[in-house]
Amino acid sequence: MRRDTKVGRLALAATAALVALVLAGCTSGTGTAEPSQQSGGFSADVEKRLTSAVTDAMTLADASAGFAGVWAPWAGSWTTAQGTTTRGGSKPVTKDMNFRIGQNTTPMTCTVLLQLVDEGRIDLDDPLTKWVPGLVGVDGVTMRELCQNTSGINDYLPALHSKFVMNPTRQWPPLELASDGIAMQRYGTPGEKYGPSATNAVLVGMALQNVTNRSWQQLYKDYIFDKLHMTASVLPESGQLTVPGPHPTGYSAGVDAAGATVCDPMRDVSKLSPSQGWTSAGVVSNLTDLKAFGQALGSGSLLSEKSKKAQLDAVVNGASWQSYGLGVQLLGPLRGSTGAVPGYVSAVFSDPSSGLTIVVALNNSTPGAGFAQLLAQRLASIASKLPVEQKGAKAVASLPWSEQQMIDALAKSAPCPAKKAG
Repeated sequence: MRRDTKVGRLALAATAALVALVLAGCTSGTGTAEPSQQSGGFSADVEKRLTSAVTDAMTLADASAGFAGVWAPWAGSWTTAQGTTTRGGSKPVTKDMNFRIGQNTTPMTCTVLLQLVDEGRIDLDDPLTKWVPGLVGVDGVTMRELCQNTSGINDYLPALHSKFVMNPTRQWPPLELASDGIAMQRYGTPGEKYGPSATNAVLVGMALQNVTNRSWQQLYKDYIFDKLHMTASVLPESGQLTVPGPHPTGYSAGVDAAGATVCDPMRDVSKLSPSQGWTSAGVVSNLTDLKAFGQALGSGSLLSEKSKKAQLDAVVNGASWQSYGLGVQLLGPLRGSTGAVPGYVSAVFSDPSSGLTIVVALNNSTPGAGFAQLLAQRLASIASKLPVEQKGAKAVASLPWSEQQMIDALAKSAPCPAKKAG
């Protein structure tokens, strides 16, 4: 059944202004203040464990490059860039290098939607057809359901994955992507249940272009990148096939006619049209910028209190500690997202209470977005045990998974691990 949130919205309306005034004194936006970061790094033993987690993942993913950052405000921080820009190459990667972030674009898209709601330009319960008139097969679907993945519309990614990998430079109009997803068998009726679908974010993109009469390059810049000083982040134009700025080469296994993974040879898929992901998966970013966005997403600092609460109105999508809000995954106390696009996998998660923030990226997309999530969870498990170094700081709450569970899961989810020398 469709979820009725009108009572909650009315209850919040009376207090929203007061809450905003209180928060204004301690934040740069309207969300919750982020904990102060303890300076310095971690102990040598902890940093060795974190480094090993990344190198293990690189081997399992057959990636030549790995990027990771762990910011634990109560204890310190650690960042790393490991490996080389190409397979068998000698040029080391650096921490400021860029990569495609895949579906980590989606929470950015939904955050733009929520800011437009705050401006009174659109309502979460507006039907999609109000803003994309004439679109067939989407009757009854609302903007809220698109960002919550409860629209019932299927995902175009599985159907087009082999075409994306084997012909990465083709340019895809948003309507073609959306039409492929809409034409597939539905997950259910609008509002009935959770069903992950990149088609939803593409439809949000089409609607908000009509609302604002602006490109998504400009929308991301105005509503996300400039506000968070994300100077390396961009949605490249459809015809820009290379990653802007310094970056490692992106790799992926091939796919045969039956859709099965072909590990050898590993393919260079660095030249790729961002149009295959667009507002679901098209953005390019780096470690520092994703940290800024992850913390803003976790704290809700870009949103009003009403929209922040709406974003966290989540539906369970797995275990009881796994749920999905409006473009955001909730894993225990962590909030964030994961992404995969030919050439790269990445994940970003943050705990608004303690401020723990994790960012990871690898330059081989073969194991998929879930692999990046597992790596982030492994790093979070290590960080959660760090002692409090800053007086009065709050450490992360206990996590509903262990490091060993993540190690085992990572090993099981890697279809093409690197071959051992000799």
